[in-house]
Amino acid sequence: MESLQGEKVYLRALEPEDLEFVHAIENDQDIWEFSGTITPYSRFVIRQYLENAQQDIFEAKQLRMAICLNPSGHTVGLIDLFDFEPHHRRAGVGIVVAHQANRHTGIGSGALELLIPYAFKTLGLHQLYANITPTNLASVALFTKFGFALAGVKKDWNLIQGKFYDEAVYQLINS
Repeated sequence: MESLQGEKVYLRALEPEDLEFVHAIENDQDIWEFSGTITPYSRFVIRQYLENAQQDIFEAKQLRMAICLNPSGHTVGLIDLFDFEPHHRRAGVGIVVAHQANRHTGIGSGALELLIPYAFKTLGLHQLYANITPTNLASVALFTKFGFALAGVKKDWNLIQGKFYDEAVYQLINS
């Protein structure tokens, strides 16, 4: 997969040159609560991850792509398919736009608009899901815009800074 092209953004495979960008995202404590991260990642670990990023989604059970702006090619975020289950034809979706100034600008929408048909048509998935803290209204709005429906709420699921928060599961089923 070279890239998935859209109007505002395109998605591409991760490259070794993405080391500093991925390292910065993975070590941004402001977004750890959304990713479940609790410890920093070293450049060495990120470099190893990038060296193995060419693995097929069927082998790695995940796929992470860079979100890049058209026409500049500037990398502004990451979008993931994770917990890929080929037998059950489902995967989770995660998305992060790196800088606050780039959020609420349509970048996330552009990325999901490319990822959803790729997941359903190319990978043959039956459903996608997203785990969202209900107070993350921007993510709720983004995913529901694309037809993801609330499937349930896991009560007191995530411990963040000494307090438990619910986690909602949103699903998009390809009918």
